Amino acid sequence: MDYPAIDPIALQIGPLAIHWYGLMYLFGFAGAWALARLRARRPDWPINAVQVDDLLFYSALGVILGGRVGYMLFYQPGMLIDSPLSLFAIWDGGMSFHGGLLGVLVAMALYARRQGLAFFTVTDFIAPLVPIGLFFGRIGNFINAELWGSPTTLPWGMVFPGGGPEPRHPSMLYEAALEGLVLFILLWVFSMKPRPRMAVSGLFLAGYGTFRFAVEFVREPDAHIGYLAGGWVTMGHVLSAPMILAGIALLIWAYRRAIMDRPANLQAGSTSE
Repeated sequence: MDYPAIDPIALQIGPLAIHWYGLMYLFGFAGAWALARLRARRPDWPINAVQVDDLLFYSALGVILGGRVGYMLFYQPGMLIDSPLSLFAIWDGGMSFHGGLLGVLVAMALYARRQGLAFFTVTDFIAPLVPIGLFFGRIGNFINAELWGSPTTLPWGMVFPGGGPEPRHPSMLYEAALEGLVLFILLWVFSMKPRPRMAVSGLFLAGYGTFRFAVEFVREPDAHIGYLAGGWVTMGHVLSAPMILAGIALLIWAYRRAIMDRPANLQAGSTSE
């Protein structure tokens, strides 16, 4: 299959260029905001609709700052040293999910402290919303023709510009489906009922880490980094494996606490530690 070349600039008004990649972030935040307002209607959450606006503002800062800084530190440390201003060129792509996750965790810690809420109460609330942004972010990667996969003979392999003549896995679409749609459904359905605190956050970490780890086997590593070990271990593997372990640990811890402290710990919106 030929890659359906899409102009990365969605709209040009004089010198002002609006890129699809930036619009994907806007769509992701808008979708997360709408679902957060819906989620805030549940009586078992101490986060109301008014607080959602501040929550999404903190989240947006964490995603953008953490994602860009993480990408430069994890994947382009040389460029950051040679051209520090490249840190701000987010319209060219180059956002790290793992960096964005760290940025959001810091932002959620600040938000939780300001609102007098437990940290995991906030992360449990926001975890099912994150896959919406991941979905649109991966579509942005596809439009930019970046992060394509390794060569394949499968009928849906695509010839990407800059990727050579051989068809490649459209790995960004795999990630949009798994990290975006599938993970969203999994988390949304799981969190429809009150769960022990930390359980939703744990499922998110384990689910994302597993999906990302799997896709890394067919995703071409960054050319300047390559495989880190064994001809198959990528930076994505290294960054995702701890997420899987942390997610499983949180799930076990959450349900062990629930067993030892019933029924108080089964209140999804409880702010007690």
